[in-house]
Amino acid sequence: MKIFSIAFFLALFTNALFAQIGDYQLVKEYFEKNPRQKDISSFFKNIVKNLPIALKSKQEKPVKIVIVYPGRQVSDYWRRSKVSFQKRLDELGIKYEMKDYFTKPAVEIKEQAKQILSAIKEDADYLIFTLDAKKHTKFIERVLSRRKPKLILQNITTPKISWGSKQPFLYIGFDHVEGSLRLAEYYLRKTQGIGNYAVLFGSNGYVSYMRGYQFIKYLKKNSDLKLLETYYTDFDREKAKNAVLDLLKRHKNLKFIYACSTDIAIGAIEALKEKGMLSKIAINGWGGGSSELEAIKKREMDVTVMRMNDDNGVAMAEAIKLDLEGRGDKVPLIYSGDFELVEKDISKSRLDELKKRAFRYSGF
Repeated sequence: MKIFSIAFFLALFTNALFAQIGDYQLVKEYFEKNPRQKDISSFFKNIVKNLPIALKSKQEKPVKIVIVYPGRQVSDYWRRSKVSFQKRLDELGIKYEMKDYFTKPAVEIKEQAKQILSAIKEDADYLIFTLDAKKHTKFIERVLSRRKPKLILQNITTPKISWGSKQPFLYIGFDHVEGSLRLAEYYLRKTQGIGNYAVLFGSNGYVSYMRGYQFIKYLKKNSDLKLLETYYTDFDREKAKNAVLDLLKRHKNLKFIYACSTDIAIGAIEALKEKGMLSKIAINGWGGGSSELEAIKKREMDVTVMRMNDDNGVAMAEAIKLDLEGRGDKVPLIYSGDFELVEKDISKSRLDELKKRAFRYSGF
């Protein structure tokens, strides 16, 4: 667990990390500069939301798919993505062979490198990976330099500018900035823009910047809320708990704690419960998976931004189908799924409705 003063934190992001993040084009900016891609994206979103239409072309052999996911965590985002992906592939009548590797986020990068190398050696047709840590860039660029496998980058919706025309087959996920700004608006409404807060990041990388720094930047511009502390937790539940225990020793006058992921939020809740502060300090989730919705139901979590999770896996399956049919030009560079804000006073009927929509393949 890393703890930083606010001054050091701001310097860290605006200097060391900005050089990396400045190389990414936000979703809104990308579509403004590429209006044709916006049209393709709208067409593709309709395919994802509708019932499946079976593959029209004949397959000579099954496609080889390798998945490398940082899925060993409380959040069920990655596991649900895999389930919905496979079920949609089956419905589309696509023949495939799939290998999947699950690692811990942020800390098993060497293992991920081995798994990607294995995918290349096995002559995979499609590789599904993510981009968060700086070291991921080198792995990805190695893949992009080859004809195969075609790369799907998940949990990232911001094209990397320096890659120019050598882009992945598809960027896919739920826009981190959009989700975080919805949470920022919630906290502005609840606090009237006044009070103190703290932020719990994951690792020092892409996701923390997009979810965390963009959140802080928005509140700084639009409120008088004061950021007291920031912590890096490596998306680890226990580290997040310890961070909050340390935070509570330092400060008693917090309005809320902003958590950048599910595991972080669950760890924070454990600490707040332990110190009898759960009803006094608000805490959010990020993603709206099963564990978060259970915490919402118990009124232990105040709010989360809920991804329509299974659309993610459906979109990957439909992109592969279009590619196999020779219609790869109908696959957008970016697919960014939908969110819904879920607060702890949500009705059971409304929550069931959202679960049915979000987990239409992976079940609820």
